[in-house]
Parts: sequence; structure tokens; C-alpha cells
Amino acid sequence: MKKGLLIVVFLSIIFSCKKNKNEVVKESETIIELSQKPQLYPPFVWDAANIYFLLTDRFYNGDTLNDITLNRTKETALLRGFMGGDIQGITNKINEGYFTDLGINAIWFTPVVEQVHDNVDEGTGSTYGYHGYWAKDWTALDPNFGTKKDLEILVRTAHEKGIRILMDIVLNHTGPVTDMDPVWPKEWVRTGPVCEYTNYETTTNCTLVENLPDINTESDNAIELPDALLAKWKEEGRLSNELDELQVFFNRTKYPRAPRFYIIKWLTDYVNDLGIDGFRVDTAKHVDEKSWKELYSEASYAFNTWKKKHPEEVLDDNPFYMVGEVYGYGVSAGREYDFGDKKVDYFDYGFHSLINFELKDDAKKDYETIFKKYSHLLHTKLEGKSVVNYLTSHDDATPYDKERQNPYRSANILLLTPGASQIYYGDETNRSLTVEGAQGDATHRSFMNWEDLDSISNSNKVLAYWQKLGKFRNDHTAIGAGVHQRLSKQPYVFGRTYVKGDFKDKVVVGLELPKGKKSLWVKDFFGDGTKLFDAFSETYITVDKGKAVLDNDYDIALLEMAKN
Repeated sequence: MKKGLLIVVFLSIIFSCKKNKNEVVKESETIIELSQKPQLYPPFVWDAANIYFLLTDRFYNGDTLNDITLNRTKETALLRGFMGGDIQGITNKINEGYFTDLGINAIWFTPVVEQVHDNVDEGTGSTYGYHGYWAKDWTALDPNFGTKKDLEILVRTAHEKGIRILMDIVLNHTGPVTDMDPVWPKEWVRTGPVCEYTNYETTTNCTLVENLPDINTESDNAIELPDALLAKWKEEGRLSNELDELQVFFNRTKYPRAPRFYIIKWLTDYVNDLGIDGFRVDTAKHVDEKSWKELYSEASYAFNTWKKKHPEEVLDDNPFYMVGEVYGYGVSAGREYDFGDKKVDYFDYGFHSLINFELKDDAKKDYETIFKKYSHLLHTKLEGKSVVNYLTSHDDATPYDKERQNPYRSANILLLTPGASQIYYGDETNRSLTVEGAQGDATHRSFMNWEDLDSISNSNKVLAYWQKLGKFRNDHTAIGAGVHQRLSKQPYVFGRTYVKGDFKDKVVVGLELPKGKKSLWVKDFFGDGTKLFDAFSETYITVDKGKAVLDNDYDIALLEMAKN
């Protein structure tokens, strides 16, 4: 225990001398417990989040006993079967400090609800639901990923490190139909037509692909639960409990027992029970947008309920967070997505952020063009909202730098562009995105290349670079949420400033700097005599005549106010 903490505890006991012994012990224990929480400075804001996105099955194998479950032993095409990654594996890496060292303050992992049991031939080869987007039962976790207790431990462990958890959720569709996974009743799903994506109707009231039944989310008709689901719950010994909980939910909300409200209840249970901080919403534009507002309302209710029940575990007063995957949305569009015959402002339906599909193309431009554009849009058209930027993902066939030739430039663009950032697992270790023999999106979904970090390889050097930028980003809200200002064209130097209430954050970054001695122009941003710290070279310097002078072989500088 730190010396300062001992003094605080001792004083609390002295000033509580009139209280009984139990009250004194309780108060001192509370102080100790609160002191063990991470120091959240700067204050966390989702606009500047540094999110790590991973495929649960492809990240780390924490429990080999669940590698094969539900008799999933059929041969699959390359990278289309379960490979052993699980919830416990994520927790293990949190405990090891992997995410903290990378400056990660939020983790998004692919869905972990129970998937269809059988395999399916998608046209690209036989595949199981290793990716998590083929739900069979929203009320249970898939045994290949782990148990609800595993998920509870994951959330608690993340929170202890100051890391938020984003749960990936699907409301749009069930899993495909197989011999082991019957189709849901027609009152629940439509099995056609396949979406044509030519207008709003042919994007929402249709199935994404063949054999992916689409939930009738637009329906308000009360319906019964599927017999197959009831039989499953009965066999598992939880039928009565599930029915009782549904009764309580519908009595409280007065919603009709329509398909979307059943699923909304099941999804928000994870928030109510575990304190999940936010949802990443899959296939958002394929669902009637009013459903998302209803989901957000219930998730917020569940989040606030959890906070009231667990006051000692609450990280801050941030509301529940939702980011949507509106496929094809770009930051330039501002608040609206255009279907051709209809425009929808998804930010009006519960979403604080949308995934930005534009940065991977913008990344080919010069730094200033990118940074200036995003700062302007986020502080005009999108004021009060944000986007989540990415360069690679699990289902984008045209990522930036697919051959992994420019990992350092990728880090600069992703981690320094205004908005929230989404690191896709392996971006930081140069995990290959081209796997010979793998077809379609499977090539982007290889197992995390941990072995490269256990050997003398370029991956360690790349990781060290991403860690420097990631931690700087996490330490400075101004990077993701601040206002951008170019200070010098040659060498390229810019400043970012974030102000909210009494909190102010200012940083200066230099890119493409010359080796050896270099002067960074910081006049009118940091005054003469200001002591700065370069977080990249770990060097202290003092501003003189409007310049910050460094002498090293790095082509980047990350300048912050010196803390002492």
C-alpha cells in the first residue's frame, strides 16, 4: 500500500472515532477499494476511444477444454472452422497487460451468443459459425466461446484496468437453417427475397443472402416463442425462469410481444447482469431504424440499473454507448445515410457513433489533408457525435495496406486521425491478411500471430511503435476529440486542443521529421520556457524562441506538457 494511502486511511479512522467499530472498518475498506481503481485521467470520452476489435475465436486460446463442443467435428474449408480462441483468452491477455501496453481503453469482440450447431456450405466452402454472427439462442453463450461466468470475469477484469467492453450484437437475422437448426416460425422471420440494395425497401425487408432468415423487426404483432426454443430451454432446465423474466420485462415496458422486443430483452440482459458498456450493432441499415432507438432505450435502462446495483464498480458517468455498422457510411456524409429513395439519420436513433468506411481510402492522401478534413467534419456536421475509424476489418475486402507494407504509416493514420480508432487484431503485429488457400473474408481472419512476438521478427518492432502511439492517444483526449491545427508545413507539425469544462488537453505531434537535430515550430501553442516531454523518444525539452528542438534518429515526435 502506498504511503499516501496509509495516511488517508489513518485519518479516516481518526475522524470517525465517534462511529462504531464496524462503521470505521467499512469506511476504511471503501477508501482502500476505491484507491485500487484505475486513475481515469484524462477523463474517458468515447469520441477519442482507442478500440481493439478481435474475433473471439481467433485471438487467444485460454481454455483448451472448450475447443470442440456440440460435436462440431466436420471438416471445413480453410479458416472456416473453430480454432480455439475464447472469452478466457481475452481475459488472460487483459491480465498480462497486452491491451494496457497498447493504450487500449475499449475492447470489441465478435458475438458470443450460442451459434447454430451444424456447419453450412456458403459457396466458399463448409463453415461453422466461428465468427459469432449466426445466432441460435440469444439467451445462452456458445460453449466454444465459454460460459456466462467467463464473460462476467472478462467484464470485471477489463473494468479494473479502466477498459470498457463493447458487445457485438445482431438483431437483423438468425443463423442459417441446417438439419440441426430448424428455421424459426414465419411469424418471426422471412426467408426471402434476397436483398437487392437498390432502395430502402430492398435493403431492409429482405435477407442479406440466401439461407439467412431475416427477423421481422418491423412487425408489432404479438407472437409466441418458437417450439424449438421452448424445448431447448426445457431440456436445459431453465424454461420456467426464462418465461418468468419475459413476463416481468413485458409487464414493465408494455411492449407487444413482437420479435424485436424478445431479442431486445435478451440482448440487454447482458448489460443488466454484467455491466456491458456498449453495443457494436451489426447490419444496422438492414433493420427498421426505430428498432435501434428502442434497443438503446432498454440498454440505457439496463446500464443504469446495473450501475445502481454496483456503485463500487462504476467507472464514470458516461451513458451507454452504441456504434452502428451502416455498411458503406462515410464521415463525409455527415449525419445521414442515403438509400437512394430515403435518407436516415441513424444518430437520431440511439447511435453516438457510426463505423466510418472512408478512412481506408483517405489513408492514401497526405496527413494534413486527412487530419484537417476529419477535425472539420467532427466539429461541424457531426458536432456532439463521432465516428469509429478503421483501416482493416473482418469483412472488408479492400483494406488499406493489405500486403502490410506500411505498418508505421498505418499506425500514424489510424491512431492520430480525429475520431475514435479501431485497431483490428494483428494490425499492431503485422498479422498477414493474405492466407494462401483461404477464400473470401476468411483470409482476414487467421489466428493472432502470437508466435511472431516470441521470436526475433519485425512484428516486435512494429508492435513497439503502435504501443507508443496507442498509449499517447490514450493519455490525451485531444488526439481523438480535439481541434486540429497545423503549426508547420515543413517539417510537418500539428497541434490538437481539447477543452471541456475545467479540463484542457494540448499536444503537439511531428511526422516525417528529419533524422538528427530538428526544430518543431510550436509558437503561439506552447510559450517560451514551457517544459515539454517527447513521449516517443522519452526526452524532456524546453520551448525556446517558439521552437522545440530534438536530436534523435526518429521521424516522429509526440509532445506533451511535462508533468513535473
